[in-house]
Amino acid sequence: MSEVQLKKKKEETEEEHPMEHLLRMERMPHIWCPTCGIGTAVTAFLMALEKSQIPLKDTAIVSGIGCTGRVAGYVKLDSFHSTHGRAIPFATGLKLANPKLKVVVFSGDGDIMGIGGNHFLHAARRNMDLTVVCVNNFIYAMTGGQCAATTPVTANTSTSPYGNFEQPFSLPYLAASCGAVYVARWTALDVRRLAKSLTEALQKKGFSFVEIICPCSTLYARRNRLGTGLDLMKFYHDNSVIKHGADLSELDISFQSKIVVGKFIDRERPTFIEGVNQGLRGVLKDKFVEYGGPIDDD
Repeated sequence: MSEVQLKKKKEETEEEHPMEHLLRMERMPHIWCPTCGIGTAVTAFLMALEKSQIPLKDTAIVSGIGCTGRVAGYVKLDSFHSTHGRAIPFATGLKLANPKLKVVVFSGDGDIMGIGGNHFLHAARRNMDLTVVCVNNFIYAMTGGQCAATTPVTANTSTSPYGNFEQPFSLPYLAASCGAVYVARWTALDVRRLAKSLTEALQKKGFSFVEIICPCSTLYARRNRLGTGLDLMKFYHDNSVIKHGADLSELDISFQSKIVVGKFIDRERPTFIEGVNQGLRGVLKDKFVEYGGPIDDD
């Protein structure tokens, strides 16, 4: 068979991946390690994107730096890869410039909760209308496996070779106490439940937050002698406990302990823009002009 015939046959037999219309296939293959959970987290997000029925042209995704920070570059949306820890302030500016956009921040625990932690607190406090997805792998994976704000006590990292002895953040507790209106946690193994939560988060008005517990099968697993990525997935399967509406004080994650997952918070309160409009309406009376953003294509 000639080369032309072989090429034609290959083109005829190649099937399109069901997610191709949502991915930048020209950037494939991705950089993630085998058995890393970020890929399934992205799959769940794309499933949620379709179920939410939010027009893709009205959706933007922002990430910072790190393994998860690559997500924005692989998804076929208006995408922004910002500097380390600055995904949320960039997304806030984007939302204020065009309040009609659905703005999603998709990044890792080091980026959002470590270097960008202060921005997270204030965006939740203000109830900025953002959906924040945080992939938590308990470590700064891309930059050498340093100890993170989420590293469990006693876990070994490159900067805590004798074990970490700092208390880590409980991300759902932190998000809820700062004012987030939607808070959930799942492991990367819970694809369908995660997709459902992400759909709800996307459809929620205000600051919605979803934590995804994700194995770092390279640095974290190797340093802590936890086996392969599949071993980590099996651990999550056997040790995840679904507890919707759990007491927030019960959501700490200890080293290789049970992980409480589920939807913990779903409530209503005015968004930042609604609050500003309401306040200024009361002060300025007839002179008030409601803020809808400088961009208006209607």
